[in-house]
Amino acid sequence: MLSKRSQRQITRGDAKIMDLGRMLEESTRQFPGNIAFIHDKCRMTHEELNGAVNALAHHFRGLGLAKGDKIAIMLPNCPEFIISYFAAQKLGAVAVTLNVLSTPYELRHLLGDSDAKLFITQGILAKRYEEIKADLPLCKNILTTNGMDTRCPYTQAIADNPSSWVMPDIDDNDPAVMIYTSGLTGRPLGAQLTHANLLTQAALLEEAYNGTSADRGLAVIPFFHSFGAAANLLTVIHAGASVVLMERFTLESIFAAIERKKVSYICAVPRLFLGMIFHQGAERYDVSSLRFCITGGSTMPAAFIPLFQEKFGAPLVEGYGLTEASPICTITRLEQENKPGAIGTPIAGVEARIVADNNTEAPRGETGELIIRGKNVMKGYYKDEGATAEVIRDGWLHTGDLGRMDEDGYIFLTGRKKRMVITSGFNVYPREVEIVLEMHPAVAAARVEGKEDMMRGEIVKALIVRKPGAEADEKEILRHCRTYLSSYKIPREVEFVGELSKRP
Repeated sequence: MLSKRSQRQITRGDAKIMDLGRMLEESTRQFPGNIAFIHDKCRMTHEELNGAVNALAHHFRGLGLAKGDKIAIMLPNCPEFIISYFAAQKLGAVAVTLNVLSTPYELRHLLGDSDAKLFITQGILAKRYEEIKADLPLCKNILTTNGMDTRCPYTQAIADNPSSWVMPDIDDNDPAVMIYTSGLTGRPLGAQLTHANLLTQAALLEEAYNGTSADRGLAVIPFFHSFGAAANLLTVIHAGASVVLMERFTLESIFAAIERKKVSYICAVPRLFLGMIFHQGAERYDVSSLRFCITGGSTMPAAFIPLFQEKFGAPLVEGYGLTEASPICTITRLEQENKPGAIGTPIAGVEARIVADNNTEAPRGETGELIIRGKNVMKGYYKDEGATAEVIRDGWLHTGDLGRMDEDGYIFLTGRKKRMVITSGFNVYPREVEIVLEMHPAVAAARVEGKEDMMRGEIVKALIVRKPGAEADEKEILRHCRTYLSSYKIPREVEFVGELSKRP
């Protein structure tokens, strides 16, 4: 159960928020004139956002879409992502959020497996869909945008429809969002996140960081990433606050945005905060508006956490999550002691245990697997009961991460039980990359592993055994990978070996 504090935040006035669509409506009622987002020259209040969302929901209904249907969204951090995401919620549909780096090879599986009936993307990315649409019997509709300041199918759909909407009946256990995460077999799996799952994330800005409608976040993590959506979208809408959207950025543009937009918090991966620490010229900018920063996605080198606060005057705290848990599981609250290297303590309504291989709880201080139980844990993998049963056992989500818990209940990660590489906050499952590598006619066998890297956490490294007589070099292998894999999955190092040693 959620704590009493969280229950009060999800119940506002006489309105009990049971789904994400009603969450937006309630925030609009309370904070109609507050800025919801700023994107280049475009900004919308909560009321304007709600009206655009309603109009797009009417367009979805006009296409024949209904409650439970899947709507795929492949967009960067732009107004159209936010509008599309919540329009799906207003309809009772499921938003399938896809990485903008997805190749046609990857999209074929993602759109086909999800049973998406509509694909929303930028006009410049539509070619990837055109290449594979013949293989997608259900996904026959595409809606493209060239920007909110242009006349395009997307903006026309909003202009042509009314801005009012009557919410359908939605149960809090209905799926709201589906996010694909690569499986150990190399086949991406769709994690189904319900309205109840995601509402556990929505109140975190207020609950843990004393957030108010005056807060302004900086969205540098993509919204299609579960961390980005939770920290910079759901929490912002719930609080009636605002977010500054950045699709592409440099460290200079980040410092400029903090100063000019009076950003009060940033949630990002360690690479960004390390870059801020090392950036020459940071002292030229006024960053006094920053109240706090949260790092997640991969482990932040502990020694740099106090350095960040010393340099910028804002505490940098760590959190932890995974897509299957909506994603945030543990955080370090502002009023808590900040222990460098710790990922904090569980959020309200979530339990965490460290267990040994026999599933018994490990004594404090000893290493074991971190397992999670709570309302944030996904409904399951779409159309894959077997894979769901492997990770959710007796109500506990087995994270595959190793850690220990100290006497104060703080959790420290120590390694991984599962084969996975985390690079700049993105999860890469080695088997998915190995399958692509072994598709190359010159490759007899391949193994993918992570190599430590201070800025990215890890990089992807490939060990390759060539077939007899084959002469493919690193450039040829990487060219092959770029055809099939998103850029963050492509190996940054390739080593040719005579044979692959057996795994322990």
